[in-house]
Amino acid sequence: MVSCGTIDNGNILTIAWTGILNTIPPTTYISVRPSRFSYNIIKESGDFVINLTTTHIVKAADFCGVRSGRDYDKFAITGLNKQAASKVSSPIITESPLNIECKVRDIVSLGSHDMFISDILAVNVDSQLIDDKGKLHLDKCSLAAYAHGEYFELGKKIGTFGFSVRKKKKRKRS
Repeated sequence: MVSCGTIDNGNILTIAWTGILNTIPPTTYISVRPSRFSYNIIKESGDFVINLTTTHIVKAADFCGVRSGRDYDKFAITGLNKQAASKVSSPIITESPLNIECKVRDIVSLGSHDMFISDILAVNVDSQLIDDKGKLHLDKCSLAAYAHGEYFELGKKIGTFGFSVRKKKKRKRS
């Protein structure tokens, strides 16, 4: 879910097209239809927040994807809470375990959607998701995903980076 606007006048839209574009500098994107209510809010303010969605707030995410901020105060109706972000004017959704504060760098028209290419200015993480060694454990927060009209709960680990080419450990004989 993407939050935009201000603490006093915030909106939420559900985004299907997003991802990381670059590591250094940290860069992300969202693609938004120009007809969406939030499009002009983001274009004029130049910022937004990507809030990861969990199974606990997936019903709110669905509502925010099918109803327009022109007609509804989505924070009030969904019961989601907003909080001031540290680097941008857009609010964060406090129920989200991870919030990515973004400043728009460029807007690229692609056809049905425009891509907001954005610098990541701050990442806010629920401290319960970070272990004593500083490792992030997103598998502990019941992330939700959307694909082809359906919502799914994520979390089952099926491999780690490089597992397909990792050498097998030799067994010691006793």
